[in-house]
Amino acid sequence: MTSVCTYCGVGCEIEAIVENNRVTKIKPVKNGISSGGELCIKGRYGFEFLNNRLKEHLISYEFIKKNAEKMPFELQVRLANLYEWDERFYKAPLNLALDIAAWKLKDIIEKHSPKSIAAIGGARTNIESAWLFQHFARNILKTPHVDNCARVCHSPSLSGLKMSIGEGASSVDFDSIFDAETIFVIGSNTTEAHPMVASRIIKAKKRGAKLIVVDVREIPLMKFADISVILPFESNLLFLNAIAKEMIERDLIDKDFINKRCVKFDEYKELMLNDKYDKHFFEKLKGFEKIKEQIEEIAKLITKKTIFAWGLGVTEHIDGTEAVNAISNLAMMSGNFAKGAGVLPLRGQNNVQGACDVGCLPYFLPDYIRPDEEHIGLMTPDVIDEILNGNIKAIINMGEDILHIHPNQNKIHKAFEELEFLMVMEVMPNEITKRADIVFAVKSAYEKSGVYVNAERRLHLSTPLVKSSLPDDWEIIKELANRFGGTLKYEKSEDVFEDCKKEVGRFRGASYERLKQKPLQWPIKEDGSDSPVLHLEKFSTSDGKGHFHYHKYHLRGEVEDILEGKKRWWLNTGRALPQYNNSAQTKPSEKLTSKYDDDILLVNEIHKNEISQKVKLRSKYGESAELKVKFTDKVRPYTLYTTFHFAKNKINYLFGDEADHKVKTARFKAVEVEIINL
Repeated sequence: MTSVCTYCGVGCEIEAIVENNRVTKIKPVKNGISSGGELCIKGRYGFEFLNNRLKEHLISYEFIKKNAEKMPFELQVRLANLYEWDERFYKAPLNLALDIAAWKLKDIIEKHSPKSIAAIGGARTNIESAWLFQHFARNILKTPHVDNCARVCHSPSLSGLKMSIGEGASSVDFDSIFDAETIFVIGSNTTEAHPMVASRIIKAKKRGAKLIVVDVREIPLMKFADISVILPFESNLLFLNAIAKEMIERDLIDKDFINKRCVKFDEYKELMLNDKYDKHFFEKLKGFEKIKEQIEEIAKLITKKTIFAWGLGVTEHIDGTEAVNAISNLAMMSGNFAKGAGVLPLRGQNNVQGACDVGCLPYFLPDYIRPDEEHIGLMTPDVIDEILNGNIKAIINMGEDILHIHPNQNKIHKAFEELEFLMVMEVMPNEITKRADIVFAVKSAYEKSGVYVNAERRLHLSTPLVKSSLPDDWEIIKELANRFGGTLKYEKSEDVFEDCKKEVGRFRGASYERLKQKPLQWPIKEDGSDSPVLHLEKFSTSDGKGHFHYHKYHLRGEVEDILEGKKRWWLNTGRALPQYNNSAQTKPSEKLTSKYDDDILLVNEIHKNEISQKVKLRSKYGESAELKVKFTDKVRPYTLYTTFHFAKNKINYLFGDEADHKVKTARFKAVEVEIINL
């Protein structure tokens, strides 16, 4: 049986061996378009969660204690159908859980307002559920507060690209990597986070492509690179602007492309040429002086066939939007929009691109239509603030573990204690299900049909590998909507998809029948033809032109420390290949957990005599749990690195509200910490 991997944004095609309704093995589809015929370790072995998933709908004892006497008599009578499940929850029949959830939401709206409810999630389930989720929030509940986990990852990619080329998504397909002359990777530990993209990059390098890899620490992809750049923390914009200035000064730009396809270049050029933070600035940074020469070489390597790829090492900063826009500037000034050339943001979740496409954002309706001002909702960090201010009373959550993967967890936990109602749709037990009032157990990607959109804009039709009697997320939403007077009559996910297409023009030519034959990249025309490469003749801006924008780098953090001779500890976080995000779906796999069973703190070997084997980290926002230390030469002195996969370690308690100033994606890639030896 074939389907699509449930993990990262690559969207690998998978083939499963199923016996007695249990997956026993997963292997790659030989002609897989997105996978390239390969699979990473998560794709192969990360299916054992199916045997450890949530199987019952749950209502907390505390919720019933607080609300039973307020319920209508007909609901009170039916509470006899609740059965004790564990130390926190009753087991509930589906219809009773739905009726109670609908009653509570109506009660909150009546006592407060529709805007006292927020709906968060959508990137881990299919687009049918994501589209219906935002439809339910906006059109049934009448709240504009809709968001998804792009808030903590690639919202700056959408923001930064949209202002320059009009479309906040990849301009190429993954196989365009093979046609590139130069591949420029920045802020992406690609072998760990997007292994099948890394595989293509390595193959392209072996075929003759030049490879530039930029990060704040040594990563595995660097061993294949022609140029490996180790940057100080939070200096992406500084570095990217310096390359742009070098290209302009050395006349390494495509003037014909700029004149025909772009606007505002002269203004950008003047500002860039007067920018004091250029290649010479790196000569002032002790230990980073050679970056000046590397910038000179990189400027020469950027040809008309360059692919720029990036990950959260670019977006999870206070200037994430500006850095993404700076990458777009480099792509435009070098004429890079064709097969083998363009921009490739490496999306993290299996359907985060799709969730954004169908409107799970507070400032975009489906198909990225901007609502009028009064219908623009709150971003997730603002939702948290408004809970604490007493204005948000309820959250409906669909597959997003806010109580683990978001920053400033002390603040978020405090806020969630103030909520009047928390309803969760989930596959796995996690931190947010522990706090929920009602938990709906829903099908996983391996148990249902639906469409997922990967990082190359490709729509894959997922089909169930095993049978499940649980509902899909969209079925829960449909039932709730109808309890609010809706008349939704969807019988299967395909029905929802057909309605979704009416609002999302970029999906228009897709259908389940066509997607069964081949996954397609949006925009998809009425005849079913798709778009592997965007912006070949014009950009997706209102005037069809690429727009240059200049953003000044602001001195801060480690760069400022180096100039002033300060020695402070700076922490950077990321992922490890065997685990995924909050690890809820990967922990149950013995094969995966045997490879990586805990978050490890990497510390430079020079600190062996001052750092214990076990430590805690403390920032001004919170404190981690006990962490094991591994000494290595892969991180620089006074810089630290760890993953955030295991909630017990409280890594995200260390991060605060500092975030991208435009879209509030958290500054996960740099926080000052104190080391507490144990």
